[in-house]
Amino acid sequence: FYSVPEFAPDQIYVYKYEAKLMGGMPEEGLARAGVKILSKVQLHADSSNNVTLQLDAPQFFEYKGKWAKDDSITANFTQHLTPVKFQYTNGNVGKVYAPAAIPKTLLNIYRGIINIFQIKIKNTQNVYELQELGAQGTCKTQYIISDDQKAERIYLTKTKDLNQCQDKVVNDIGLSYMEKCPECERKSRALNGASFYNYTLKPEANSARLLEATVTEIYQYAPFETMHGGPQMESRQNLIYLEQKSAPVESNKNTEYNQSSTLLYEFGSEVYQTPFSLLDPSSRLERSESHHLGSSNRDRVHEESPLKYIALIQLLREAQYERILTVWNQIKDNQDQRHWILNAIPAIRSHVALQFVMDRFLKKELSSLEAAHVLLVSVHLVKASNEAIKFYTFLIVLWNIVLLGYGTLVAKQCVENPGCSSDLVKPFHERLAQAVERQEIEKIITSLKVLGNAGHLASYKPIQKVLPGFGSTAANLPLRVHIEAVLALRNIAKNHPRPVQETVIQLFMSKEHQELRMAAAIVLFETKPSTGLVMTLANAIAKENNDQISSFIYSYMKSMTKSAAPDFESVSAACSLAIRVLSPRLDRQSYRYSRSLYADTYNYPWMVGAAASAYYINEAAAFLPKTVVAKARAYLAGAYADVLEIGVRSEGIQEALVKNQNIPQNEQRVNKMKAILKALSSWKAEPSSQPLASAYVKIFGQEVAYATLCLQLAKEVRPEIILREVLQKLMSGYKHYYAQPLLLSEIRRILPTAIGLPMSLSLYTSAVVVVPVNGKTLDPPLARENFRLAQLLKSDIRMSAVITPSVSAHTYAVMGVNTDQFKAAVMSRARVHSVVPAKMEARVDMTGATSSLSFCLFRESLSLQSRVCTGFIAPLIGKKRCLEKQTFGYKICGETQAYNASYIRASPLYSMIGKQLLNLQLLQASESNYYGN
Repeated sequence: FYSVPEFAPDQIYVYKYEAKLMGGMPEEGLARAGVKILSKVQLHADSSNNVTLQLDAPQFFEYKGKWAKDDSITANFTQHLTPVKFQYTNGNVGKVYAPAAIPKTLLNIYRGIINIFQIKIKNTQNVYELQELGAQGTCKTQYIISDDQKAERIYLTKTKDLNQCQDKVVNDIGLSYMEKCPECERKSRALNGASFYNYTLKPEANSARLLEATVTEIYQYAPFETMHGGPQMESRQNLIYLEQKSAPVESNKNTEYNQSSTLLYEFGSEVYQTPFSLLDPSSRLERSESHHLGSSNRDRVHEESPLKYIALIQLLREAQYERILTVWNQIKDNQDQRHWILNAIPAIRSHVALQFVMDRFLKKELSSLEAAHVLLVSVHLVKASNEAIKFYTFLIVLWNIVLLGYGTLVAKQCVENPGCSSDLVKPFHERLAQAVERQEIEKIITSLKVLGNAGHLASYKPIQKVLPGFGSTAANLPLRVHIEAVLALRNIAKNHPRPVQETVIQLFMSKEHQELRMAAAIVLFETKPSTGLVMTLANAIAKENNDQISSFIYSYMKSMTKSAAPDFESVSAACSLAIRVLSPRLDRQSYRYSRSLYADTYNYPWMVGAAASAYYINEAAAFLPKTVVAKARAYLAGAYADVLEIGVRSEGIQEALVKNQNIPQNEQRVNKMKAILKALSSWKAEPSSQPLASAYVKIFGQEVAYATLCLQLAKEVRPEIILREVLQKLMSGYKHYYAQPLLLSEIRRILPTAIGLPMSLSLYTSAVVVVPVNGKTLDPPLARENFRLAQLLKSDIRMSAVITPSVSAHTYAVMGVNTDQFKAAVMSRARVHSVVPAKMEARVDMTGATSSLSFCLFRESLSLQSRVCTGFIAPLIGKKRCLEKQTFGYKICGETQAYNASYIRASPLYSMIGKQLLNLQLLQASESNYYGN
């Protein structure tokens, strides 16, 4: 009969406690960082099964090459060393009680200690499995119990599989658009974790005394391949029994334990912390990096500008809203600093960015273009909180251009909270119903796009009612509305494929318009249909009379048979079976028939892959495709994302061209251009609201922009006026510089560890692009007031431009501990700096139908520098070489320097550890270089 540890009410149990968290590569000699805690732990039970836990004289150490005691952290925590209480019955930990003022970091450290006492013993079994609550969630746990009767000891071992946890505690930042790929992790996982607990117990009369407990927890992150290992975070705890006292602990009667929680880790300030120190403690937003960025990035980019830009973002995140407004009022009239601040505001990632745009726009301190730019970027960076959605609801009243962003915010919130309320999309359900009733086509399409971005299941029925055969009013709507409704189901299908499959298969099997049926087939294949559904399609195609549809589906199926993507394995197998029942004639049809093209590649050891697909839909009597769509997908570390999708649909443009087309095929180019201009002029005279064409762009599965070209817009556009203004600027000389900062990635995953401190994995990529332009028209065409567009066809235009594009990019990969008190991490840095000074001259002779372009580098050569650095010491290997091509009059000189850890283990990851340097110069063949010839 085995007993669990118990604590007598009149006793104090004193333990020695040591906890250590280390991160980095497991091999000795490679960079590592960590934290250590030393303390005594006192436990005392009262009569109501509540146990009081108190740390006695804790000491905190950080490891950055060597262990060093951090007196500031020790002093700060000593101020808050109030005991905590927890319910403890038969080895089961219940509620945890703490004062409201206790810092979350300290409370989580307490949880790490309390978690050691979570012991569930079954006397009927010595080996058993169960689901056990811990700091990381409720995880699969295995117990093994043995005893030594002579030594009077009970030995208990439990192991936790941290990959199999219910309600897992994890905080992901910057991963809202990534879709999980369970099939990609069947052979290997990018992040693996497990913990091991070893207990030594001494049996007593009615209980047991815990003599010693050791805990080891390991997380391994292998972003490319797991067979050769990767960086690790290792947590160790050691709790050793020292003594038992009879004197009671202090009562703490004045302390209110009004904060109730469980063993589950609680996130605090680490969510907002930058995982590496960027600034001096004395840095202030009033004299922030915007001054440096605005003054040092005119002629060319400063090499450290990406890091300065991240530092500016950090200052804005730490500042109160009132302080941001104070700084804005100081620099709003300075165009250079204003530009950098406006680009950094969206990266605050909170509703403060939206509040800033709304307030400044209403006070007329932002132009419509500036406000729209900040909003369009903010919607993809801001955390989708209730406050952010509230501000955005007000903003969409001001600008229709940002309507699509509302759906994106809703989608992001539903990723973080899967049970998100349908009230978030209800306003657009009502908007859609009103637009359908009033036959407001553009409003219907916009509402469908917003609901498509949101991807909420509650939108399934409202969208379905717009489709033919499902709603009474659908028959009165044009085809382009039906197609938008079908495509709006795609994001819903990601989480709820079954109802979407039922809808689109009915649309395909009906004899509706062929373009609608092909759009339904696209959506169906994206839902990863079963073999039964694929065979149903094949059976329908075998009886299909429309060659456009037959060609489209057959080409799609044939492309899918070659798929190597793990998530499409079942679809690929089903398509391989389906094409065997179809006629080989379909494989010989020409490209005037509708087609679908798909190609992908995936590497299992590296867990990376890419996929590309393209669709074009034709009609029998058309010489322009009705629809062209191209999409790219990327796979990485057990997840995937639809990086980019572009679609173009020709609506009424073909009819307009056919009506005005009287151009012989063998006509000269100039005469063809004149005929097209004449056709465009005749469109303006036709009183029609029929759209000519439409296009859209999706990034990470979210539609960010769309445009419709109609006759009314063609009437309003005056290209001759715009062209005249451009020519006038070029005649007088055009000098300007463009500087654009970019926060290309901020990806973080924060996980709790056994000792109660968070493990943080971070990837930051920042870039700054500067392009000074000095241009002039050397021989300008006529620029009189009565200038006409057709006069360009008789002009000889010569232009000259001097440009010096330069770019600097920094990438930081960080692994370690990151809280407001602790910053101990290993970091890998990659930097690229490139400058391309050049002069271009162009000549276009429209009368002779000739053109020429000359490009030459200045004597100040093109240079490209790239560095990758990770903490490591090894011999330096360097090479220098020049390659000269007299034919082109240029030569390339390069220098490489490298030392890495590939001698430890031959893998791509270890080849990146160390320092890599690449220097490239492009020079004229006659020039010397600093590498020598």
